[in-house]
Amino acid sequence: MTKSAAGATVRELAPEERLRRLELMVTRRLDGMLQGQYLGLLPGPGSEFAGSREYRPGEDEVRWMDWAVTARTNVPHVREVDADRELTTWVLVDGSASMDFGTAEVEKRELAVAAVAAVGFLTAGAGNRLGAHVLRQNGIRRVPARTGREHLQALLRDLLGAGRAEAGADDVDLAAAIEGLQRSAIHRGLAVVVSDFMDETEGGEFRWERPLKRLAARHQVLAVEVTDPRELELPDVGLITFVDPETGRRREVSTGDRKLRERYAAAAREERAAVALALRRTGVAHLPLRTDRDWVADIVRHVLNQRRRAAAAPARQRPVGGGR
Repeated sequence: MTKSAAGATVRELAPEERLRRLELMVTRRLDGMLQGQYLGLLPGPGSEFAGSREYRPGEDEVRWMDWAVTARTNVPHVREVDADRELTTWVLVDGSASMDFGTAEVEKRELAVAAVAAVGFLTAGAGNRLGAHVLRQNGIRRVPARTGREHLQALLRDLLGAGRAEAGADDVDLAAAIEGLQRSAIHRGLAVVVSDFMDETEGGEFRWERPLKRLAARHQVLAVEVTDPRELELPDVGLITFVDPETGRRREVSTGDRKLRERYAAAAREERAAVALALRRTGVAHLPLRTDRDWVADIVRHVLNQRRRAAAAPARQRPVGGGR
């Protein structure tokens, strides 16, 4: 390399150097902003007894009935629980061709790796496990759920060292990947899907929408949406050639046309709004990240919002897993 590691951009660094820089950024900044005991990424049920409340037909399971309180009050009650101390987290990382794009210091794929690093750090703890499904051109790479810092580092190293996808190659469908994750994640836990969620719609729905909703019916799910500013608006740089990373199709466009840039921005806003609406319909938590933003601050803001929500909610809404 002609530049030193300190002066090089992230994409110019070797995988090992990028991993060290990423680890320092996550551990120093997240740990500094979220010091002490903090709640996990998402609110949800656990197993430690925390009291009782009245039974809600259609919402509560009979197996959680508190028969002692029910007999004493003659009103059906269920037990409330705090968060489990041990958590299994599964991450699904989109490695399709559309993720090999970026006009800021990091590409979308590298930002996805950073999100996985943050999730691994935030869910780290005694007994907590992390597993992964990674979409690639040749299928889905499955990493068993294991504990420990070395396991997380190996996963991040694998993600950073992955080759770029070829334009026009057949990628694994995101919807099918989510269904595969659901089959693998047998025990209730946390599922994190990292993608740009760019997909075709069928019947007014994205193809990944129903599988994601089924995943959220059993697990706490966080959808990390990764975008780049050039996907949202075009600069005025004259005649350029666009290449669809998913299909390989090319098209020349004159970005000097102001109306064209306005139509592009309007269509991009509409698409991102449709993705946000679809994610709300599935009932998952939504964390948007951009390659030109301070992604660490965005993650911290999300975690702090979850902390405030969990503190204000009853015990049954406290977070899955405890972080540290």
